[in-house]
Amino acid sequence: MYINRHILTFLNRMKNQFRVLLITGSRQVGKSTLLKEKFLPEYEYVTLDDFTELALAQKDPALFFKNHQLPVIVDEVQRTPDLFLQIKLLADNSKEKGQIILTGSQSYKLLGKAADSLAGRVCIINMSSLSLREKFEIDFNHEFLPTSDYSEARKKSVKPYKNLWFHIWRGSMPELSDESIEWEPFYRSYIRTYLDRDVADLINAKNLVKFHNFMQCIAARVGELFNADSLARDVGVTSKTIAEWTSILESSGVIKLLHPYEKNVSNRAVKTPKIYFMDTGLVCYLVGWSSAQVTMNGAMSGGLFENFVISEVIKSYYNAGHETENIYFYRDKDKREIDLIIEKDNVLYPIEIKKSALPTIDMAKHFSALSKITGKTVGQGCILCQCDKALYLSENVISLPIEYI
Repeated sequence: MYINRHILTFLNRMKNQFRVLLITGSRQVGKSTLLKEKFLPEYEYVTLDDFTELALAQKDPALFFKNHQLPVIVDEVQRTPDLFLQIKLLADNSKEKGQIILTGSQSYKLLGKAADSLAGRVCIINMSSLSLREKFEIDFNHEFLPTSDYSEARKKSVKPYKNLWFHIWRGSMPELSDESIEWEPFYRSYIRTYLDRDVADLINAKNLVKFHNFMQCIAARVGELFNADSLARDVGVTSKTIAEWTSILESSGVIKLLHPYEKNVSNRAVKTPKIYFMDTGLVCYLVGWSSAQVTMNGAMSGGLFENFVISEVIKSYYNAGHETENIYFYRDKDKREIDLIIEKDNVLYPIEIKKSALPTIDMAKHFSALSKITGKTVGQGCILCQCDKALYLSENVISLPIEYI
């Protein structure tokens, strides 16, 4: 069953503004399915997973496009990054917009090639796995922001998220929306495919087992400050290797490094990013949790809940066509910490994430740390938690159920 994807609205807008679209995202998030469902037969579809097509694209890019006339969708374009030079020629020789749509699941090298070859011609679109809005068929596609205007607008389409921990455990890959698909074999295959197709050409083959161990180690640290030295000791590689492997995970959409807010902040601010996965089902698989019940009651459940909420916030930005460079966390050397800060129009919105269903104003005790940041205004604060309804805890702090994301 096809699930409507919120990013389609943004994709259609950009199709009318750019000559080339490049949709990036990790494997299995639904890039190909979306394009096949919404753009065929208007576009021809060709995948470079087909070895015959791949060989032709590598050997003779001009002939490749003679065989596949515009408008065309080229799937898994990261397999032939040299194709971008021919795409540039085609884009320059056509005044029509949206004639070439590309997808890629490994952007470690892909984005650099695209930026160099297609500057000014390409719109790069980040696509994530399913959000809960999409799973529950909620027709609301604005990025999350804890303002009263947003809360009032979101309230009109709120639905209760039943079996929340099942969704956290099972993950957000579209294929797993079919409950007949077994969870463990799916993720085992996912990891194998990711290592073989996206990682193997970037690292020494003998390190693939260590890279898998690295993924397990980093999954056990969701919500923690990134510590390359600690990971290096656990995996048995150098800190430099850990940094390179982390870049691979991030550029392929598997993880998100959330950076600390440092603008106009004294040198007492922590400068190390935090680690989050974009799919909590993958975290559960990597750390060996076999059910939603085990996940909910485990020692990491608070950190995993935080990871889940942050990934949902990030998805709301991607689906609305926005980047996430203005989303941060805050921590200083006095150990004052705020889980999320969203900056918009010079206003900082502090957000605390709690697994609890009983929010208190004490949960917002560190929000005041932002008042000392020069040149910025502190907006309404928010506690995102498992409460039943929106409730003001003070004049400037509201608690919101995660259904409001």
